[in-house]
Amino acid sequence: MSRLPFFFIITGMIGFFVFHGASIISLFDWMNHSLRGPDGWFHIHLFVLGWATMLAMGAVYQLINVILQSEIYSKKLGYIHYAVFTIGLSGLLYGFLKAEIFMIASFASLMFIGILIFAWNIFITLIRASLWNAITISAGCSVLYLVLTGVSGLAMGINFVTGTWNLYHENIFAAHIWLGTIGWFGLLITGFSYKMLPMFYLSHHYPVRLQKMIVLIWNFAVLFGAASFLLNGGFAFIWFTLFVITVAIILYNVHLLQIKKYRFKKSPGLGIIWSIYASQALMVFAMIMTIYAFIFPGQMLTAKSISLAGWIYIGGWVSFTILCYASKIIPFLWWSMKYGKQAGKANTPLMADLLDEKKVRAGLAAIAVCIISLLIAFIIDASTLMLISGIAFSTFSILYMGLIGFVFSR
Repeated sequence: MSRLPFFFIITGMIGFFVFHGASIISLFDWMNHSLRGPDGWFHIHLFVLGWATMLAMGAVYQLINVILQSEIYSKKLGYIHYAVFTIGLSGLLYGFLKAEIFMIASFASLMFIGILIFAWNIFITLIRASLWNAITISAGCSVLYLVLTGVSGLAMGINFVTGTWNLYHENIFAAHIWLGTIGWFGLLITGFSYKMLPMFYLSHHYPVRLQKMIVLIWNFAVLFGAASFLLNGGFAFIWFTLFVITVAIILYNVHLLQIKKYRFKKSPGLGIIWSIYASQALMVFAMIMTIYAFIFPGQMLTAKSISLAGWIYIGGWVSFTILCYASKIIPFLWWSMKYGKQAGKANTPLMADLLDEKKVRAGLAAIAVCIISLLIAFIIDASTLMLISGIAFSTFSILYMGLIGFVFSR
């Protein structure tokens, strides 16, 4: 087994610790100032790139082998990607802390080069394998949207320096967020779930028609939404985008139930069960937001509504789902690397021995409660509850990640 995924996974875990440690120290300050400033940029990019994207890239390098039953095009390129992306991200985050425009621009460009290396490596791997289905198409499209997210981010950076297209800055910013969240993370998580969930449930002969529909509808929502933001589409276009992605999320949840129905294993693991709960919660939230936006159109694009939606999607679904899957993926990878050749021999631990499922359930439950508490505090503008919930959220998150990290000592 390649060590490459571990470089990304462990670095992502470190980013997770740093984010939550920094949040405990400065939660009230950065959450009560505009997120469109150096402090907000630092925390958001640390969370989205330093944690979620870093770990997701590691997962791609490992799972693409499982999906295609072939090696990645170039492991050497993978290590180069890791070095370039990590150095670029570190410099970018430091630039945000110092509010140095030149440093931000330089290291953002370096990080984007890392993304291009990653995309090249994945695309060549997919093309050479020539295995096209909902899983591989979702993976390919997600990486494409990551590249476009980087392009739009660089465009905003250039505009900060030159002011060339000030009139379009907000349009690019909206497209940047949409491509990164719905495109990169959305298609990556849903696509890999089509492979991983049946593996964990031991599901066979389940229908796959919905997978194709979800891929088509989800991609349409990403492209139509990005175009609507870039072309300054009105309420009707943006609400329609919200409606379309909600339909895709509903179909995705229906398909998850189909996979569960055809299972041969009663439980896929508590982490996977919690990931399904998270997807169901996202579906309910998306439906409520779609209806609410239709009834109160003036509230759809307010700063509070966008922040609320971003928190639920990134913190409450993307990050939480990654935490759920980490409870299965990391023990599997570590056991395979350390004990795979000793399987069946005396004194060789079982994979289940590496991580206590009861502690996983307790950790995810505590994090979920904190996410809900933060959501309530944000809706009712309760700053004290937000502070308490935020500190509790970061504390339980650190403890949970410590539990996952303890696997490496077994």
